[in-house]
Amino acid sequence: MHRRTHAFTLLELVIALAAVAIVAAFALPGWRSQIARGHRIDAVAALYRAAQFVDAQSPSPASLPAGMDQAPPGGTAVYRLKILAADETNGGYTITAAPTEAGPMRDDPCGTFVLEANGTRGNQAPGGTAPNPRDCWRDR
Repeated sequence: MHRRTHAFTLLELVIALAAVAIVAAFALPGWRSQIARGHRIDAVAALYRAAQFVDAQSPSPASLPAGMDQAPPGGTAVYRLKILAADETNGGYTITAAPTEAGPMRDDPCGTFVLEANGTRGNQAPGGTAPNPRDCWRDR
């Protein structure tokens, strides 16, 4: 009587691991870009919520309340929102959403999102180069 066990051979295991590695090599960059896109959408949505809040206040507040000062509104902040002072060109206020220092978006080419009271949207990249706002704001 011969007893036969059913198991993977070393060659089958190596082939399966190689296939998983190849799939992961193609899937991870796409997955990371989707995560970054989601964070950008959160920042833009937080800017619009903050603008609605500021527009509803009279006089305009100097800062945003807790929960509205970050994106996403709950949990760990990926972006911090601030209200900047009015000047002749921005229509009354400017709200910025800057990536946190230790957050996942700190090296994002879109940098800081900027929304002015007159509706002007833009970005300020860390190196001083301004990316095309259409690329950064395209999902909203």
